[in-house]
Amino acid sequence: MTTPSAADPVVEARGIDLTFQTADGPVHALKGVDLTINRRDFVSFIGPSGCGKTTLLRTIAALETPTGGSLTVNGMTPDEARKARAYGYVFQAPGLYPWRTIAQNISLPLEIMGYSKADRAERVARVLELVDLSGFGGKYPWQLSGGMQQRASIARALSFDADILLMDEPFGALDEIVRDRLNEALLDLWARTGKTIVFVTHSIPEAVYLSTKIVVMSPRPGRITRVIDSPLPRTRPLEIRDSSDFIAVAQDVREGLREGHSYD
Repeated sequence: MTTPSAADPVVEARGIDLTFQTADGPVHALKGVDLTINRRDFVSFIGPSGCGKTTLLRTIAALETPTGGSLTVNGMTPDEARKARAYGYVFQAPGLYPWRTIAQNISLPLEIMGYSKADRAERVARVLELVDLSGFGGKYPWQLSGGMQQRASIARALSFDADILLMDEPFGALDEIVRDRLNEALLDLWARTGKTIVFVTHSIPEAVYLSTKIVVMSPRPGRITRVIDSPLPRTRPLEIRDSSDFIAVAQDVREGLREGHSYD
């Protein structure tokens, strides 16, 4: 896989603020967020609950609009990037329609985008193979395990071959054994596709295992307290979690999380 270049930014955020107006008064979700994400990076956002991790991801996806600062995705506004189909989005829950087969669920965005039936079938077969679900396209969601359903959700986000994959804590509801398997599978998928992945997690080990860059956020209003570039190789067996380098990065993340509370 090609090594990412610092001169090849995909996401650039400068001074991002976001305040929600509610019946109980304003809620300051993000404050002064500066961040660059480069092509083919795997970047994780980590921080305490309510710190704005998902909100920051949603601003990249044009699902939320910043109230201050500037944000570009592939050199466009987030809304322009959405219209250009620059990214796929994987939510916390698989969100599969129970009356549609797995193949039909994966095909849904392609149907909406107007792809031909033959093109849809080819793309669905390809992404099912990518997520190791070949042979399951005719099954219904209730016939698959939770981990398999989430893999189908990832396949749906990959179906139109966007360069960027945005993932909002997709494995948080799964048990540790399944989560480990899916972490390995996701790294393999990333290596094979060369996509840029932006990933939200509450798990320090998951963030360290998956990421080339870890973005540590403070309690609300969400600020970036530390950006940690991982020294780990891009090919990572699970056993790397016992290495001294892995433990050192995890300690850096913990220190960044503690620093975040100094804003309270």
